[in-house]
Amino acid sequence: MLRAVPEEIQQRLRQFGQEHVLRWWDRLRDQERQELVDQLARIDLAQLRDLYSRRNASIPLPAPEQIQAIGVTRLDPSDQSTRQRGEDAFRRGEVAALVVAGGQATRLGFDHPKGMFPIGPVSDKTLFQIHAEKVLALSHRYGKGVPLLVLTSPATDAETQAFFEMQRFFGLAREDVRFFCQGTMPALDWATGKLLLEAPGRLFTSPNGHGGTLLALAESGLLEQMEQRGIRQIFYFQVDNPLVKVGAPIFLGHHLQTGAEVSSKIVRKEEPNDRLGNLVLVDGRCTMIEYSDLPAELARQTDDEGRLRISAGSPAIHIFAVDFLRRLTRKGVQIPFHVARKKVPYLDENGKPVQPDKENALKFEMFIFDVLPLAERWAVVETSRREEFVPLKNATGPDSPAVVRQAISNRAADWLEQAGIAVPRQPNGDSAVALEISPLYALNARELAAKVPAGLRVDGPLYLNDPATG
Repeated sequence: MLRAVPEEIQQRLRQFGQEHVLRWWDRLRDQERQELVDQLARIDLAQLRDLYSRRNASIPLPAPEQIQAIGVTRLDPSDQSTRQRGEDAFRRGEVAALVVAGGQATRLGFDHPKGMFPIGPVSDKTLFQIHAEKVLALSHRYGKGVPLLVLTSPATDAETQAFFEMQRFFGLAREDVRFFCQGTMPALDWATGKLLLEAPGRLFTSPNGHGGTLLALAESGLLEQMEQRGIRQIFYFQVDNPLVKVGAPIFLGHHLQTGAEVSSKIVRKEEPNDRLGNLVLVDGRCTMIEYSDLPAELARQTDDEGRLRISAGSPAIHIFAVDFLRRLTRKGVQIPFHVARKKVPYLDENGKPVQPDKENALKFEMFIFDVLPLAERWAVVETSRREEFVPLKNATGPDSPAVVRQAISNRAADWLEQAGIAVPRQPNGDSAVALEISPLYALNARELAAKVPAGLRVDGPLYLNDPATG
């Protein structure tokens, strides 16, 4: 039974002026006291003080003359040698898939982990199922289990794991699905730098960003376990993009052929203010600059053919060499925190819940792209939005379920037409009917063309699925 606050905790709180978090200690139950002490023991108050002292400072941006367009490769789909290299890595069991799935679907009005959102335009399959079936299809194709590493957050971990259990891991071997939870950071009051409480015995915390993936991989022991299993490459993607080609062999083959420590896919920006991070060269290093940080004049610059000079937008699709990740984590590389002002609910000094109507707090996140400049060798490969990028973010408008379902149908229509099947189209080129192709039926247009039934007619919603899976 924990009756008193450990002396070490009290001293640290006094040292950093955060004693207010113990204001309701006497009212807490034993379990609440223990949880609060555990929270306080895990946080670095010196780091938080330092971050607060630099709250008005942004991470230094390179001068415009330091920023150059990055070299981009367009892979030839008929390059069998490169494709074979990637396929052989799968057959040797050297590849794992990592899906970043710590987010909640708040903006979608869906009170569950975003990966549980039903998005299949015909099947209504969830994002989790669509991605898991891609991994299962790869496992079947190459005769080796492909581990699926699922990054969760404290807010989504239990429900995500329960969902996979309920769905029997979507056909994947239980031992091939591994969950690991990203870390958290406390929020600080903007005006005072004080820790905020969301309950009398609980600090307000939020996930530490997708950059925390690498730390969580190492700290959970998963990185070492993958290494011991013989995994050499980790394919990284985000759960909200149902079009991503998980583990595309030709992309993997190019990554291996170039000896890259990190390979990244890009889509071409459509306009200067496209809300995508920009992959560029800064002092000869592969670097990401957020769309909001790229100087406007540089964003508008065009080449002799009128195309944007800085046009490599990131859909957050990467391959990381395990050796590279081990090198970073062994060295204890510090990924910088980015500071954002947010509206954070909290308890006031009287213990009354407050829902602020404007930004009142600081949140701290790490971003995965901050490790890119640490790679000695990298590769950047172009893909198309229509083929591989449609993020699900908003309830209506851009990046909404309606837009995403249409994009899934459009890609299915494209694949069917490449196989010689007529598809009804709207005047703007969109598919006029809902279409969906299960990853267990075909992972790409070539695979579809080899198995689609001759004489297939498309005159209404169509779902092509492996009959063995239902």
